[in-house]
Formats: sequence, C-alpha cells, structure tokens
Amino acid sequence: MSTFMPKAGDISRKWYIIDAAGKPLGRIAVQAATILRGKHNPIFTPHVDCGDFVIVLNASKAVLTGKKLDQKFYYRHTGYIGGLKAVKYRKLMETRPEMAVELAVKGMMPDTTLGRKSLTRLRVYAGDSHLHAAQKPEVWSF
Repeated sequence: MSTFMPKAGDISRKWYIIDAAGKPLGRIAVQAATILRGKHNPIFTPHVDCGDFVIVLNASKAVLTGKKLDQKFYYRHTGYIGGLKAVKYRKLMETRPEMAVELAVKGMMPDTTLGRKSLTRLRVYAGDSHLHAAQKPEVWSF
C-alpha cells in the first residue's frame, strides 16, 4: 500500500461561511485558519495547498474577551525614524473590523509562501451580506 499524495489537480475547493456574531475573535480565527490550510480534509498534506475558501460574516460583532479592547494594540511602522503607529483594538473594531479578523487569521497561518497563498482565499465582511452566493457556500458550525 502506498501513501496518497494529492496533486494540484486532485483538489476541489469548497466555500464555507463562518458567522462571527457574538463569538470570540480568536476562536473565529482558529476555525478560519484550519479551513484555509485544509486541515479539516482527510487528504491534508502539509506541503500541498489543499485548503478551501472562507467567508467571515459579521466581523463587527466579534467579541474580544477581558480587557483586550483597551489593552491590546495593533502596531505598524511607517519606515521612518520614530514612525511606530499604535491603534487600540477598540478603535480598530469600530473603524475596520475586517482588518482585525484578517490580522488574527494571518497570525495563525504559517509564514511561508503556502500561508500567503492560502490567505488570498479569505473574505471578511463587517455585515451579514456577501457577494459570493454564486459559489454556493456552506455554513461552518463549531
């Protein structure tokens, strides 16, 4: 008996919807990263991109537990001296909740070309409507 190795042509990608309303941000990110990598599939292979598409709805209604809204920061650097910018997650969740979800999922993906390619299959929406009805997405429950 030989080990099955999936090829790029063997993989059929499905679309899944994750509803983030009232759920912790980290739990949503874990589920999205698992689906994007393909770890839920029985044909999962670490060096092959066998993940599916993920649509995250209601990102603005995701919950940060504890005091994270006031104590957690999103940092970025402009590239200039003294150019470190910090934004509290309270402001980030009010202005750009999609970015907060994308950052959480990105932090759980591998820092490789495979991880970067997998992140292109993530779609995040602040509201409960999306533009992918033609793909017939399935609701992911956890």
